[in-house]
Amino acid sequence: MSGTVLRGARERRVRTGGVELCVAELGDPGRPTVVLVHGYPDSKEVWSEVAPRLAERFHVVAYDVRGHGRSTAPRPLRGGFTLEKLTDDFLAVADAVSPNEPVHLVGHDWGSVQAWEFVTVGRSEGRIASFTSMSGPSLDHFGHWIDRRLRRPTPRRVGQLLGQGAKSWYVYLLHTPVLPELAWRGPLGKRWPRVLERFENVPRTGDGHYPASSLPSDAAHGAWLYRDNVRSRLRHPRTDAYAHAPVQLVTPLGDAFLSERLYDDLELWAPRLTRRTLPAKHWVPRTRPDQLTTWITEFVTSVEAGRTEVTVPGRYADRFGGQLVLVTGAGNGVGRATALAFAEAGARVVAVDRDAEAAVRTAEEARSAGASATWARTVDVSDAQAMEKLAEEITAEHGVVDVLVNNAGVGLGGSFFDTTPEDWKRVLDVDLWGVIHGCRLFGARMAGRGQGGHIVNVASASAYQPSRALPACSTSKAAVLMLGECLRAELAGQGIGVTAVCPGLVDTGITSSARFAGAEAEEEQRRRQRATRRYGLRNCPPEKVAAAILRAVVRNEAVVSVTPEARGAYAWARWMPGALRRIARVRPPV
Repeated sequence: MSGTVLRGARERRVRTGGVELCVAELGDPGRPTVVLVHGYPDSKEVWSEVAPRLAERFHVVAYDVRGHGRSTAPRPLRGGFTLEKLTDDFLAVADAVSPNEPVHLVGHDWGSVQAWEFVTVGRSEGRIASFTSMSGPSLDHFGHWIDRRLRRPTPRRVGQLLGQGAKSWYVYLLHTPVLPELAWRGPLGKRWPRVLERFENVPRTGDGHYPASSLPSDAAHGAWLYRDNVRSRLRHPRTDAYAHAPVQLVTPLGDAFLSERLYDDLELWAPRLTRRTLPAKHWVPRTRPDQLTTWITEFVTSVEAGRTEVTVPGRYADRFGGQLVLVTGAGNGVGRATALAFAEAGARVVAVDRDAEAAVRTAEEARSAGASATWARTVDVSDAQAMEKLAEEITAEHGVVDVLVNNAGVGLGGSFFDTTPEDWKRVLDVDLWGVIHGCRLFGARMAGRGQGGHIVNVASASAYQPSRALPACSTSKAAVLMLGECLRAELAGQGIGVTAVCPGLVDTGITSSARFAGAEAEEEQRRRQRATRRYGLRNCPPEKVAAAILRAVVRNEAVVSVTPEARGAYAWARWMPGALRRIARVRPPV
């Protein structure tokens, strides 16, 4: 018998239907039980990053599906992997590990496919408290999805059918006799770790735990999961496949095997449904264990507390719920609006500002807006040591930041020759070095974690719009824009997006504290008032920039010009730079 046991787990054997299942347990058996079901061609070791994290809060159980890992295979193989027999196996495991309480079910890939059977058949009703599904639809729901599109074939529906048909190329191959077994027991089995690393960004463990040594036989046996179930269920899907427990659906947006459109009508079958999305590929238990742990924990805790689903107000709740978001300059303006926007999407928010009262105020408002948790930190982003301490504290207390928004900035107007070296240092220390510190310290931790993330650097339309009145600000923001482009190229292969956001005239209140080089105190105050009136007449609220930031993270956009004047200047900078330079020569009104 090959395969491995989850590190630190207690192993037991469960006999059912002529096979013996290997069951691993972690955590306190007195806590709610979470059962993890693996997919194809995996064993329970696919959960080796998720299970220990969940075990801090729950009694976690993972078992090798029949014919996989350290579980025995049915004899004969044909007919030994039907959904009915897999349901028998699950019920036997549930009765062994949690005889008196229902379990919380989590499935990935074929683990999710079979778990949909468990959560929709009558004989398991009352044994399942909740179900988290990822990368594996119900074959019954899939069959009805196909049938609806064949009966009413609009161009869009035909396109969806063809698109999913192309993604399912491997299913056809697995139905061929003998060839899949020969491939897995031969070259494919040996090269599979490299395939996962190259095409799915799944890191190698180097300890032999994943993929398990039983992979060739697991994959060969698992081909019968498809042969015993797919054609029969797609041709004759059940009409009573309604979920009798709350369901959380986690959809990886980069899944090479399953289209998002498969789940369009899922509310018909699972009315108590919570949707989540991830910018990831198929193997999310290996590439996004932290995020999965957060969502599973939140969902299970919600159900245990008597709520049937996790409901988070605001747009993008399915994308940012539970994620850790840090915003600098969060005390007011764009920073405050951005913190609140992420809070409305259910994120955990860290509000950072050099004004302690303003940071606390934003954190409190974010909590009221819907953030799952908030914290306030007082830091000057230009202070390298203070930023290092912040990064260490946040990581130790709350984990690696998922989204970083470098927003803190200062305003300075005046001609180049009126701008003193001290003025230059102040602007560059905050506007540029503050961004560098954030990217270096938090970005390095994102990269080291290996689970993706996103960095947003708030620049300005002045980054690509020369001005004789704003040389210091334009220079610093242009540097921020180029820094983002360079960092985006470097981090692209690690699943970390980088966005430069370039607003135009936005009424943030920065003009009330802006400085004007070379101006006496009375003249400086007059210019501030004039600038404040001009920005107020433009009447573009910071909430518009915040909405653009969330949208840019979702879409992984490189450069976002928020206002019409910013978009126009960006177009001119690309196609008519000479005209923009001539405009820059005009002396601005003071």
